[in-house]
Amino acid sequence: MSGAYRINRRVALGTISGALLAPLARQARAQTLDKLSFHTDWRAQAEHGGYYQAIAAGLYRKAGIECELRPGGPSLNIGQMLLAGRVDMIMSNSFEAFTFVRENAPFYTIASIFQKDPQVMIAHPGSGLDSFEKLKGRPLLISNGSRSTFWPYLRKKYGLSDAQLRPYNFNMAPFLADPKAIQQGFVTSEAYSIEKELGKPPETLLIADAGFSAYQTTIAISRRLATEKKELVQRFVDATLEGWSQYLKGGPETAAANALIKRDNPEQTDDRIEHAIKELNARGIVRSGDALTGGIGAMSAERWKSFYDSMTDVDVLPRGLDVTKAYTLDFVNKGIGKA
Repeated sequence: MSGAYRINRRVALGTISGALLAPLARQARAQTLDKLSFHTDWRAQAEHGGYYQAIAAGLYRKAGIECELRPGGPSLNIGQMLLAGRVDMIMSNSFEAFTFVRENAPFYTIASIFQKDPQVMIAHPGSGLDSFEKLKGRPLLISNGSRSTFWPYLRKKYGLSDAQLRPYNFNMAPFLADPKAIQQGFVTSEAYSIEKELGKPPETLLIADAGFSAYQTTIAISRRLATEKKELVQRFVDATLEGWSQYLKGGPETAAANALIKRDNPEQTDDRIEHAIKELNARGIVRSGDALTGGIGAMSAERWKSFYDSMTDVDVLPRGLDVTKAYTLDFVNKGIGKA
């Protein structure tokens, strides 16, 4: 993995004589930062804002880290990049963590930025979609990938049917053309795009509110890096969580981070970013669940086990996996950014 391992030492300069001050200052300026690379799962957006804030506010550098933040995209398989050692850490999710366990791959999750999955079911304004029970009998536009993640859970819990499914290829046109249709999306993005098209906010149901308890926007890393450079990884996690704490406050202090987001993804605009931050806060995407007591990024063994059981119950994940191999709690639950 990239980067040399160094422990930062702080010097109480006020207690040092003038004769020693100059050489120590030169030494501090010459200190090499530890390098770490982190790959996000998609193009730059407010959902990645904490990482950009940690860069813009100098939090990584204060922690002695030079962070290379790499945006994702539709043609990138960042999981394979992690497995191949081409990146130190990636943005991941609960399902990928269990894939590592199933394949006996030496990787696991060390933090979960999102306590709630931000995916929603979206209906037209005024459609009266205020409960998951009302999904029955309606055409549902759901992607192939989601049919093997949250859909089996919703189908069993609410007595839904595969006969309701329609193709969803991340194109809003079929939804917009059918007032009865319901499509999946993210509360931070598709819901906003639909509002702009229709002139009114759509009806939305957050899938996490149905009890779908997957951790999202997690940090996945090799066990070797987490073990051999534990202090370095802890510095990265702490700076990242502080970045998220700052970013969720919005305001002028996040302007530099948002400028970096727009640089990496010109499709992002100030209004889209403002909407996303508003929804992240209003829906408790980052600050809810374990984060209320453990701080941003928090996780618990109980929730990992509960999620795994819920997915084996609908045959999404295989039975017999060692849940404890999917994660470690060593780097989180330290109260950083706790509301």
